[in-house]
Amino acid sequence: MIKKIPAFLLLALTLSSAVNAQTLNKPKLDSLLGVLAANNKTMGSLAISKDGKLIYQKSIGYSSVEAKTPADAHTKYRVGSISKMFTGVIVFQLIEEGKLSLDATLDKFYPQMPNAAKITVAQMLSHHSGLFNFTNDPGVVAYMTSPQTHEQMLARMIAQKPAFEPGAKYQYSNTNFVMLSYIIEKITGKPYPEVIKQRIIAKVGLKDTHYGGKITAADNEAQSYNFAGSWKLLPETDMTVPSGSGAMVSTPADLDEFIEALFAGKLISKASLEQMKPTTENYGMAMHKTPFKDKTGYGHGGAIDGFLSSLEYFPEDKLAISYTKNGGNYSPEEVVAGALSIYFNKPYTIPTFVTLKAEGLEKYTGVYASPTLPIKITVTKDGNTLIAQVTGQRAFTLDATSTPDKFIFEPAGVVMEFKPADGQFTLKQGGGEFVFTKEK
Repeated sequence: MIKKIPAFLLLALTLSSAVNAQTLNKPKLDSLLGVLAANNKTMGSLAISKDGKLIYQKSIGYSSVEAKTPADAHTKYRVGSISKMFTGVIVFQLIEEGKLSLDATLDKFYPQMPNAAKITVAQMLSHHSGLFNFTNDPGVVAYMTSPQTHEQMLARMIAQKPAFEPGAKYQYSNTNFVMLSYIIEKITGKPYPEVIKQRIIAKVGLKDTHYGGKITAADNEAQSYNFAGSWKLLPETDMTVPSGSGAMVSTPADLDEFIEALFAGKLISKASLEQMKPTTENYGMAMHKTPFKDKTGYGHGGAIDGFLSSLEYFPEDKLAISYTKNGGNYSPEEVVAGALSIYFNKPYTIPTFVTLKAEGLEKYTGVYASPTLPIKITVTKDGNTLIAQVTGQRAFTLDATSTPDKFIFEPAGVVMEFKPADGQFTLKQGGGEFVFTKEK
């Protein structure tokens, strides 16, 4: 016989549950994104899911600056190397089906690749293959915006000298996952986009995810930009170049759903998932370890053109979080770290930014050179924004600090301390200091 629980005890249990439940401070999170948007630090979209349910979503900025199209919850972004998780999942599906193994060597599929007989699938998944990262080749800019055949890509990758002997160390290389996607096609007999659609997108029910092609504004796909005084449209990589290393397009909500399905055992077995997870290093097999405070998350980051993205899942909290951006210097990792601090009620101060006056910025502008570095840095202004451009590189915005004459470019860890009276600045980066003098 079940005794009836007294009403006062039911009330006490309800109150206890409410106190222990995690409450998201949405106004503070809105404030964080609002400040970043107001200061042109980022354009993008954030989604947080708890126990498989979306609890927060917000988009800021434009999917198209030229058309003034505001981004929304269904705006799709290129997610770069998060694509590697999709490729990794399919590899493990094929392993579970007995069609592939972690010990299989590359020569079984592409014997013409350097060190093919010594490179295993496991080494490619974990970036221990030694295959040269084709995106580090300066020549990539000459073809990256044009369609490429497998044969063209293979010829380039075959010609590149290995970075090290297979298994010697970890070194990130997009070549690994291009090759894995080609192997997937050989085993399945289907184009990689079709395999992705069948084995992941349809299985999970992702509505805003696909293998990328030409960016289509009519399909609510974002274009990417660099902010240097104003938003500048960036060139568009053709997706036949990155293939399984970086060709996916998605939304933060869909990415959350994907990683939740992965950890729920809906895509691969628990044993396969454990193999994907990093152990001794921060990178496992197509998956990063992403610690936050006293918690451990798993996921991946991505970068392609001006798109940057971050996806993390915290198993103990059953929490998924993703931020995708199509412009601005504020990194997705910083946005995610701020959002997690707010979610977990950790101490966190909304960032503030120093606003400059346009008048007086001329004292910083000019072309600067250093006797110790073979580059020149051109400093210009656009309204109340100071912009720097290194020879042969993309222009970037310098953020003012509370210290007079001191500017930073945080994504690259650059500090520039000016001495306008002397026509000089000191560049600090990575522990080095270099004095640049304005050319007369």
